[in-house]
Amino acid sequence: MKRKGLVIPDVLVYHQGCLRIIDQRFLPLRVIYRKLSSVPAVVEAIRELQIRGAPWIGVAAAYGMAVVAERSGDQELIAGLTKAAEMLMVARPTAVNLGWAVSRIMEVVAHTKGVSPAVLRRRVLKEAKAIEADECRRSRAIARYGAKLVPENGTVLTICNTGMLAGPGLGTALGVIYQAYQEGKNPLVYVCETRPLLQGARLTAWELKRAGINFRLIVDSASASVIEHCDLVIVGADRIAANGDTANKIGTKMLALLAKTASKPFYVAAPSSTFDLKIRNGKEIPIEIRSGDEIARIGPCRLAPAGITVYNPAFDVTPARYIAGFITEKGVVRPPYRNRLARLLYSVVTKTRSITTGGRT
Repeated sequence: MKRKGLVIPDVLVYHQGCLRIIDQRFLPLRVIYRKLSSVPAVVEAIRELQIRGAPWIGVAAAYGMAVVAERSGDQELIAGLTKAAEMLMVARPTAVNLGWAVSRIMEVVAHTKGVSPAVLRRRVLKEAKAIEADECRRSRAIARYGAKLVPENGTVLTICNTGMLAGPGLGTALGVIYQAYQEGKNPLVYVCETRPLLQGARLTAWELKRAGINFRLIVDSASASVIEHCDLVIVGADRIAANGDTANKIGTKMLALLAKTASKPFYVAAPSSTFDLKIRNGKEIPIEIRSGDEIARIGPCRLAPAGITVYNPAFDVTPARYIAGFITEKGVVRPPYRNRLARLLYSVVTKTRSITTGGRT
């Protein structure tokens, strides 16, 4: 029996030179909306995880450029957009969608020589809206292809948050689960809490509870205890190299190794905008290192002794050999990956210029 439609929250809305976002740091206890009316504010929102998830980061950056276009004077417009691009590009280093989206906007700027500032502003905003629409369309397609992999009454293990709070539409990996639920497959989801910032406990649990989907929240280290009860593992991605090596939330590689040991399929759900053909393999993917306070503290409460050294990588890299397939908007891509991923991306390029090989068409 198919389920009724899901209620999608207004995670990010652009209106008249201003972004309104849900500040995800306060979920699930409070739903707080924040207005962003400058590029420094957008950069801060991305860095501080007020807005997060690779697809939403890219969309936020695109609209950040639209904010600059709307608020810059005619004489400062090009310089303002160029400076904004530089600031946004370095807001977070691992998610390739950010650079991809900014590059799309700057391509528009580069091809509007001689047009009036008013026309340029309209074209920048039009491109930002197109980026959001593209990601939404990809999300829906990923969900449809991925749901075919989920058996009736199937059990899925996932990590972090990859749903509506992570990207337009239904998101990525969690979007697959939403689609399976809507098709009446009644999935059960094991949700890793996702230390240190608890995106699974705070955000994925919030989304699944709102949707009425059956789930169990577990500590990350319980994954080995539940993997035998799962039919498959589905995760998202922040950057995928040309050979299929995949950067995603820290702990993802652990799930891949567990899935391999337990002979369970491990899938990565990601739009073509997350693939980066300029990166040959996972060793070249830049990994963001975040503040040790994220591990040593929860809010004002210190958990670890003062004065210790903390290593806090936000992401790890799962080797392609552990991945059963990539769930994309064009279907499920299976190994061997290098040539098949290249064909996937270039088939998208022939249809739309919106996909890049690492930020450039």
